[in-house]
Amino acid sequence: MAEQAATDLRTTYTETSGLRSIASDFSSDRQAFRNVSWGKAMMWIFLLSDTFVFSCFLISYMTARMSTTVPWPNTSEVFALTIGGKSLPLILIAIMTFVLISSSGTMAMAVNFGYRRDRRKTAILMLVTALLGTTFVGMQAFEWTKLIHEGVRPWANPWGAAQFGSSFFMITGFHGTHVSIGVIFLLVIARKVWRGDFDQERRGFFTSRKGRYESVEIMGLYWHFVDLVWVFIFAFFYLW
Repeated sequence: MAEQAATDLRTTYTETSGLRSIASDFSSDRQAFRNVSWGKAMMWIFLLSDTFVFSCFLISYMTARMSTTVPWPNTSEVFALTIGGKSLPLILIAIMTFVLISSSGTMAMAVNFGYRRDRRKTAILMLVTALLGTTFVGMQAFEWTKLIHEGVRPWANPWGAAQFGSSFFMITGFHGTHVSIGVIFLLVIARKVWRGDFDQERRGFFTSRKGRYESVEIMGLYWHFVDLVWVFIFAFFYLW
C-alpha cells in the first residue's frame, strides 16, 4: 500500500514537473517575442507562408520534369544569347542574378545606415536597390519577349516538353511580381526616409514611431527573401 502511494506520488510529481517545464518553455518564448514589433512579426509570417508557395511551385516543376517522357529543353541553349556571332549560354540569367544579389547588398547597407539615423545615405541606397530591382524586371521582360517570339507558350514550346513553358512562366512570373511589388514599396519607404517622416514623427502610410527606422528593416527582410528565392530558382530551373 505504501509502495503504491509512493509510486502515485512520483507519477504526480513527474506530471507536475512536465507541466511546469512546458509552462516555462512557453513563457520563455513569450519573453523572446514580446519585444518584436507587430509589423516585423507579420512580415516573418508572410515570408513563411510565401516560402511554402514557392516550395510548391519548385516541387511541382521538378515533378513535371522527372515524370515527362518528352525530352526537356536544354536551358543552356534556350536561354543563350548571340553576341558578336557567338552563342553565350545563360549570359542574361547570370547578369540578372548578379544584379539581384548586388541589390541585396545595397539593401543591407540601407538598413545599417537607417539605424544610424543617416537619412540621406539610407534613402540613396534604397533608391539604388529599387533601380537594380527595376533592371532585373526589365531583363526578365526581355527574356519573356524573346521566348514568346521564339514560340514558347504555357501549353507548348518548340524544343520539347510542353510543361516547360507553363513552369517557366509560372515560376519566373510569380517571382517577378514579387520583385515589382518590392520596387514599389522601396520607393515609398525611400521617399518617407528622405522627407524625414521617421525623425519628425509624421504620421501616415508606413510611418513608424519617432526615431524608428524599422520599416526599412522590414523592407529589407522582404527584399532578402526575394533574392534568396531567386537563388533556388536559378539553381533548380536554369542550372539543372
